[in-house]
Amino acid sequence: MSAALPNPPPAPPRPAAPGPEGADVTFLQQGIWVAEQTGTPGTAYHMPLLVHLRGDLDPAALSAACAAVVERHAMLGCVVAESGGGLRLVPGAPVPVRRMRAAGSHARPGTAGMDGDPGCWPEAVRQEVFAPFDLEKGPLARFILVETGPGRHTLAFTAHHLIFDGHSKDILVRDLAALHNGGRLTPLPALDHGAAERGRVAAELPAAREFWAARWREPGETRVHGRALRSRRAAEGRTLRFPVDLVPVTGLTRFETFLAALHTLLAGYGNAAVTTAVDLSTRPAEAAGHVGVFVNELPVASSPAPEESFHRFAAGLRAGLREVYRFRGVPLSRALPRLRPHAALAPVSVSYRARTAPDPVFAGLDCTVDRTVPNGSVRGALHLQCVDGADGLTVALRHDPEAVPDASRLAGDLRLLLERAGRDPGLRLRDLAPLG
Repeated sequence: MSAALPNPPPAPPRPAAPGPEGADVTFLQQGIWVAEQTGTPGTAYHMPLLVHLRGDLDPAALSAACAAVVERHAMLGCVVAESGGGLRLVPGAPVPVRRMRAAGSHARPGTAGMDGDPGCWPEAVRQEVFAPFDLEKGPLARFILVETGPGRHTLAFTAHHLIFDGHSKDILVRDLAALHNGGRLTPLPALDHGAAERGRVAAELPAAREFWAARWREPGETRVHGRALRSRRAAEGRTLRFPVDLVPVTGLTRFETFLAALHTLLAGYGNAAVTTAVDLSTRPAEAAGHVGVFVNELPVASSPAPEESFHRFAAGLRAGLREVYRFRGVPLSRALPRLRPHAALAPVSVSYRARTAPDPVFAGLDCTVDRTVPNGSVRGALHLQCVDGADGLTVALRHDPEAVPDASRLAGDLRLLLERAGRDPGLRLRDLAPLG
């Protein structure tokens, strides 16, 4: 049952929320908003996060900390609305912070298996993750604290991608822990990212148009296990989660090594030319402590040669990535105005986030943060959501089960390829891809 919330403590200083006239949206927010108007994305843009807590929790204190986080981060209270012939960020309905007890369930969501089966979650958490958002009125974020057993609680937070990205999860949990522990946070500087982005894009646009005009090719199908993946829309999807033992190749980052392995695997499946869409951060230094949307999806293409060594291929892919990085802040739709809109730029896409800070500490409690919570959907046919932290690399393989019916086989192929490449990066690609 729902519980009344206590009066929250005085809110920490925060940037002023957008006034009634609103603030500029980013290009990504504009694209997501347009996609949502078709009514087809479903839960593809839901960004769930679960915080599992064990110990003598004071629910009122944590609820008050959630309310204080909302006060600190004005973006959590915003919606995207049409105004004056354009789109603006404006205040929406208040962000709810609710408390419930999971009747008859001692299960902890996200711990039932590596696939994170939502069927094992308490019903209150399922509803929180999958319930639709009111995009016109808001709120576009919500909290619920669920008691799942004696001394066990799960805080479920879900936000729409219009106001939240993957890196924002770490910021939110860090600030939440600090406020729960009674800490005082340094005030955030004012930020108008939409307006600043437009200035940066305008300056980089001529060079970006020239760059992509010579390189862009509309992605065709990508073959996986003999099946042709073509979908670039949002659809219902399943998630398989698995750990990866990744040894970076000398001279490459862990992400570059992972992406090279994925391209090698797709080449081994029979794709002479490989294109994957990659999420790249566009977060400027002044937005370091802000939640929001600071990401851009761009294509990365390669033509793996079977006789080439993995090390040489990966180094070439790295060089191509560095070329793309020069224009990471320019949306492809701006550089190529005639580009047809899709939920994903290619049937196969990747997001990779490196976590350098340890999990925050909630005083007196054991805490586990689940950052790869299934949202029941996939953009495109196959998306690999990667979170790389002190405890290793975890991959959430989101997939359309009709297009990729055997996700566990793909996961096994990728893990084996990375293991072989880590032992001997001098192996030829034809000898590396585990296709037996």
